[in-house]
Amino acid sequence: MSLQSVRQFFADNAPDIDIIELNQSTATVALAAAAHHVEPGQIAKTLSLKVKNEVILVVAKGDARLDNKKLKNTFGAKARMLSSDEVVVVTGHPVGGVCPFGLENPLAIYCDISLKQYPEVLPAAGATHSAVRISPERMVELTRAKWIDVCL
Repeated sequence: MSLQSVRQFFADNAPDIDIIELNQSTATVALAAAAHHVEPGQIAKTLSLKVKNEVILVVAKGDARLDNKKLKNTFGAKARMLSSDEVVVVTGHPVGGVCPFGLENPLAIYCDISLKQYPEVLPAAGATHSAVRISPERMVELTRAKWIDVCL
């Protein structure tokens, strides 16, 4: 169902963007980078976090690490990662396929400035074997995300 919700999102909002489906898993940054022949940083990983009582998504370059101090300064509280079960319930996407498109529930979406160094990034597309090629600016525009600086 998750891949289908992402398909519908792009059909409705950006029919020019194709979903890439591979026969191999792209569930981790390393697997995705190898499968798509790009450097790990170009894989746009989507992190599901809970800050206070709100679930948010942070999309960052694949080899970036969250900086807890920057997160706390940006959101005014400590953040915690959601469990695998929580991720599926809240986003509708399986771990390894989480993306800011076709979400089960409306969530605040943030993109880390680390993505800006690439003209094109590859976020997942709702399944562990799917992705899209998109410019960071277009991803922000389509998802109504906000730019933030929370990575090392």
